[in-house]
Amino acid sequence: MGRNSKLSNVYLFIVFAILYMPILYLIYYSFNSGGTMQNFEGFTLEWYEEVFADTRLLIIVLNTFVIALLSAVASTILGVAGALAIHQVRRKRNKNTLLSLNNVLIVSPDVIIGASFLIFFTMLGIQLGFTSVLLSHIAFSVPIVVIMVLPKLQEMSSTLIDAARDLGASSWQVLTKVILPFVKPGIFAGFFMALTYSLDDFAVTFFVTGNGFSTLSIEIYSRARQGVSLSINALSTLLFLLTIILVVGYYFINTRNNKLQGKGLRP
Repeated sequence: MGRNSKLSNVYLFIVFAILYMPILYLIYYSFNSGGTMQNFEGFTLEWYEEVFADTRLLIIVLNTFVIALLSAVASTILGVAGALAIHQVRRKRNKNTLLSLNNVLIVSPDVIIGASFLIFFTMLGIQLGFTSVLLSHIAFSVPIVVIMVLPKLQEMSSTLIDAARDLGASSWQVLTKVILPFVKPGIFAGFFMALTYSLDDFAVTFFVTGNGFSTLSIEIYSRARQGVSLSINALSTLLFLLTIILVVGYYFINTRNNKLQGKGLRP
């Protein structure tokens, strides 16, 4: 038993090292005064100053976060509604069909999804830019939210709803006072997953981005093709730190809520 535990720890260490070593390498050279990722010549904050001085880049960062937040909110609302609708389907065959259609969108290659959106927007005459990127991000995020919320709905006992109705609760009160509070962890998980997918997406955005509008992933790709600049390292480091702050913050909020629920208090 002890030997298996040690092997598991070694395996986990190797996995995390493979995952995080490139990121640490990138962060390390973001402070290099030499301007390359080969020899560390000295410590400098020049590349971070360049990031904050680049107005165009800051606008692109703002565009990226606006798209991510709007798409996460919209997809969470639609995803929760979709999960509730699927959960209400009684026939198992119909429910499995809807789940399969939902899952196909998750496992489909991003290139196919991006090309499909490009053709769709072109047929409808929608100009490529902010609107096309936002709609596409909402579309591919909704199935993710459905997958996050549906298991919580399946865990919920039907007796909770029956008890609420016996006490005179309306359908709206059952939804807002019983169902949504119960599935709240799934809703938050779906929101953060949708937010992360939107921030990270490149393939779909590459197809539906028009001239004059860009997101961070597209901009980094364009700059990387022109040659490695350590300002990209600095920007990536800042985003990585922001991600850590969000994850740690969400962890503490979730831990606090679980403690309050354990004591019988509402968060």
